[in-house]
Amino acid sequence: MSAPRVLCLGEILFDCLADQLGRELEAVESWTPYPGGAPANVACGLVKLGTATGFIGCVGQDQPGEDLVALLQDVGVDVTGVQRHPTAPTRQVYVTRTETGDRIFSGFGDYDTSEFADAHLQATQLPESLFETAEYLVLGTLELAYPETREAIYRALELAERYYVKILLDVNWRPIFWPDPEAALQPIQALIKQVDFLKLSDEEAQWLFDTTDPGVINHRIGSTEGVLVTAGERGSAYCLGGNEGRIPVFPVKVVDTTGAGDSFTAGFLHQCQKGLRLLENPDGARAVVTYASAAGALTTTKPGAIAAQPTAAEVAAFLSQHPSL
Repeated sequence: MSAPRVLCLGEILFDCLADQLGRELEAVESWTPYPGGAPANVACGLVKLGTATGFIGCVGQDQPGEDLVALLQDVGVDVTGVQRHPTAPTRQVYVTRTETGDRIFSGFGDYDTSEFADAHLQATQLPESLFETAEYLVLGTLELAYPETREAIYRALELAERYYVKILLDVNWRPIFWPDPEAALQPIQALIKQVDFLKLSDEEAQWLFDTTDPGVINHRIGSTEGVLVTAGERGSAYCLGGNEGRIPVFPVKVVDTTGAGDSFTAGFLHQCQKGLRLLENPDGARAVVTYASAAGALTTTKPGAIAAQPTAAEVAAFLSQHPSL
């Protein structure tokens, strides 16, 4: 296995999706567990597209943790950076769905959010060797909610700077992960100032910057190489290398939106592996985001996140059928 070119740090978990659509949490009769967690989704998505990737995170010494690590290995993700907590359980998130399949994060069952293994990632155990050969580090903001994982993020930032690893931050704002959601704003804003690429939803953009315009956001930060704003069925917008544009959504039959944004991120970084000069001209920047959008769209056509992710051949075939977008 070749050394990972991308590292994804953060949570890996089971999304327990409601089998019955359009019901409140208490009215759901049964659930189906799907492997998930944004950084893990991105890692698997990248490997399926052909980019060597490693995952850094923490699971419990339990069956769900073993199953998730086995899945990463089956996909081909490097698991050198996976830690195992001796007592904390692997996280499970209960997700209800609207009639149209959109997700609503609805809680953690009988546990407090800070009691899961991924809240205890140890900074001192991050394998420095992974950063020596990596080109990109993918981070989210959920880990900022917990003291130990926050320190792990700061350690990863130090290693990324030491070895010239570019950082992509997917804000992935989930208030239920925060014991005090109001405390999230300051550390998230501080982290944004340290990244090279910022990906956020239109709601997150409005919350953090009072605008959904990626060019305005890029200007305000002043230090990023690119900003990507996704808006679900309304498509996406970007500012990359000074090139701005919008990509409409691809026409697909949506089954489940879980993990679509993570596949978008994977598609974007997979294209960036071809060289950042792609982003320096308008056509190149648009092609990269179009590819990312296609990867995201294909993921919505099947249930789950990782299981639904496309291969590079599938994305290529899909794009050949939609040449005019």
